[in-house]
Amino acid sequence: MYDQLVDYIKSKITVSEQELEVILSYFKPVKLKKNELLLTHGQTSQRTFFVGTGCLRIFFITEEGQDATRYFAFEGQFATALVSFITSEPSEEFIQAVEDSEVFYITHNGFYDLLEIIPQWEKFYRSYLENAYVTNTRRLMSFLTLDAKEKYRQLLEENPDIVRRLSNKMIASYLNISQETLSRLKSKI
Repeated sequence: MYDQLVDYIKSKITVSEQELEVILSYFKPVKLKKNELLLTHGQTSQRTFFVGTGCLRIFFITEEGQDATRYFAFEGQFATALVSFITSEPSEEFIQAVEDSEVFYITHNGFYDLLEIIPQWEKFYRSYLENAYVTNTRRLMSFLTLDAKEKYRQLLEENPDIVRRLSNKMIASYLNISQETLSRLKSKI
C-alpha cells in the first residue's frame, strides 16, 4: 500500500531516495471501519489523510440538520478539512470513512516540518493546494450554474466511482439534491 503513496508523491515532485524515506517516515498507516469518524465539528484538523483503499467523505451539517458532502477521497487521493488544517481553527467539517478503509496520515506538525527540511515538499504542497482550489471552484460553479440533471450527468462523467460505490443518500448529499430527485434521475439516465 505504501507503493500508492510513493507513486503519488513521485508524480508530483522529484526527490532523492533519501528524501523519499524521510517523507514516508512522517506517514503512519491506520485501518478504519466503515462509518468511523476521523474528525468531528469543533475539533481542529491535525491530520491529512492519503487513501490506500476505501473512501473518505468530508461533510458538514446544514442549519436544517442535513448532511452536505463536500468531497469524497478514493484510492490514491488526499483528504483533510483543509481550512482547519491551515488555520488551526476548529473545523466546521467532519471526516468519515464511508467504507472499510486503509489510509496513511501525516500530522499537521509533520507536514509543516517537511516544508522546512525537504525543499521539494513546498512544490508538493503548492500542487495539493492548487488541486483543492480547482476542485472546490468547479464544485461551486456547478452548484451555481447546473440543474440537478446536469449535475448528475457531470458526476457520471467525472466521478463514476461515487455512483458505483456509494449510497443514494451520500450521492444526493454530494449533489445537494433530494434522494427522490436522484432516484428519478437515475431511472431516466
